[in-house]
Amino acid sequence: QVQLVESGGGLVQAGGSLRLSCAASGRTFSNVAMGWFRQAPGKEREFVAVINWSGGSTYYADSVKGRFSISRDNAQKKVYLQMNSLKPEDTAVYYCAARPRGDLSVRKSDYDYWGQGTQVTVSS
Repeated sequence: QVQLVESGGGLVQAGGSLRLSCAASGRTFSNVAMGWFRQAPGKEREFVAVINWSGGSTYYADSVKGRFSISRDNAQKKVYLQMNSLKPEDTAVYYCAARPRGDLSVRKSDYDYWGQGTQVTVSS
């Protein structure tokens, strides 16, 4: 089993930046894809970004391309989401997710482990 804990959320003005962190514990993360999803009240949880921990490849949702960047530190079992040029539409609870023995996926159902989420609020 894998435990995931997100941190780094908060309140920021439009145009500002935040960096989210996801700390993993339990089993090793070799060949594990790590993703970020977000969910606003009353809306479906949506894909944000994913990174392949085996090869370092990344993929982003169209809505965040050019603004967000996902990175990893396998030695510390951490994944990050750097968020720049934040917009009010980015306001949501952000979740870290893990997909053991898998590659890049945008589908929520493909991920086996989830963190508790961290709130990001962007004011105008």
